[in-house]
This record gives sequence, structure tokens and C-alpha cells, in this order.
Amino acid sequence: MDLDRYTLEDLFLSAIKSEVESKRVYRDMADRTKNGLLKDKLEFLSKEEEKHQRILEDIYKKKFQKKKIVLPAETPVPLPRIELKEDTLMSLLFKQAMEAEKVAHDLYNSMAEKMKDDTSIYNTLRYFADMEMEHYRILEVEKKNSELFELADVYWPMVHVGP
Repeated sequence: MDLDRYTLEDLFLSAIKSEVESKRVYRDMADRTKNGLLKDKLEFLSKEEEKHQRILEDIYKKKFQKKKIVLPAETPVPLPRIELKEDTLMSLLFKQAMEAEKVAHDLYNSMAEKMKDDTSIYNTLRYFADMEMEHYRILEVEKKNSELFELADVYWPMVHVGP
């Protein structure tokens, strides 16, 4: 991911906003499901995003001491958005979330490269990149499970009508 045209401050604000939005999406998805195990996984992901948000905010405060965190309405860095609508299939939400996690992985790796002079921040960002891929894998499994459930839940008219 080429981030050369963005300031370090823009990158951190975009990353924080992304974590805030991801936290909300996973919380909303957890609220939509009645499957207890899936609900637990989505709540776990929501809490993970919240932890990332807090750590990124701490880093921001250290790097930009005189500035207050003001998240932009739209991030300058193009990041995928998850369209959470009432009638959207869970498998499609998982697919969108997987793409967002993959982009977050690339974002954190690229940000880390810009922070090579600060070992602590560099290592934190690389760790976040790895965590995003762990989130991706969790979502990948749940996407496959959702697809199977959605396929089995299809109603086929006349399927039980005999000859």
C-alpha cells in the first residue's frame, strides 16, 4: 500500500477511525446473530478493535502532543467500508469485513515502514498487522459457515411434492 501522499497524522487518524468503525460493525453483527458461539467471536473481534483504537490513540498523543484527536468524517486514506443493512446476508458482511481486515493489515505494515526509527511503534504496528490477518482467518471460517447455513436455509417450492 503506497501511503507516501499522506501525512503521518492522516494515517493515524484514518487507522483510529477504521478501528472505531470496525468495532461498531462487529458489535452490530453480534447483536444480529442468535448463534451464541458466533456472537462470542464477534464480540471478541469488537473488543480487539477497541484495544487497537486505544493503543493507536496513545501513540497519536505521544507523536502529536499538541494536537487533539479529531477523527475526520471521511478518512483521507481510502479504506473499505462495510455496508451493514438489515437485509444483508451475514456471509456478505463477513466478506466485506475480510476485505477490511486485509486492507488494515496492509495499512499497518506500510505505517510501520514509516516508523522504522521508533522501534516500539514499529513493532506495535507490525503486531497489529499480524492481528488483522488473525481476524481475517476468523472471519473466513465464519463466512464459510454462514454460506452453508444460508444455502441450507433456502426454501425450494414444491420440493416435497410427490409424483
